[in-house]
Amino acid sequence: MKAVLSKEVGGPDSLVIEDAPMPECGKGQVLIEVKACGVNFPDSLIIQDMYQFKPPRPFSPGGEIAGFVKEVGEGVSHVKVGDRVLASIGNGGMAEYAVAAQHAVMPIPEGMPFEEAAAFLMTYGTSYYALKDRADPKPGEKLLVLGAAGGGQGDGP
Repeated sequence: MKAVLSKEVGGPDSLVIEDAPMPECGKGQVLIEVKACGVNFPDSLIIQDMYQFKPPRPFSPGGEIAGFVKEVGEGVSHVKVGDRVLASIGNGGMAEYAVAAQHAVMPIPEGMPFEEAAAFLMTYGTSYYALKDRADPKPGEKLLVLGAAGGGQGDGP
């Protein structure tokens, strides 16, 4: 299978596309044929060794994916082969196939495009955390949402 690989510390220009071993699906895991992969700020930090964890190289970046279930490991019962799913995997998503722990895999509705599903978890999760756990709104309070057009980080253009 083909994969985008980080083989050395660097920015996006350091990534290469190469053949990589097909991941194996183990107990409690799901093998997913990746149709879309979210690209997020942590991905750029991970390939530069500037994030909390540093996967051993070579690795494929990409922490959130969407695609079709190709295989389920022992003990997996909430999804089956052929299901449309999204998953949070930490890294490994910029590849034709990726393995996810069963608890990180969720079915997606038939009408949801893979591109939207793959970009949903981190942006939605960050927004939800900021609203629920940081803002902690109370009944009767008003909320002004600015910049609801995307999940960008920092003060870019």
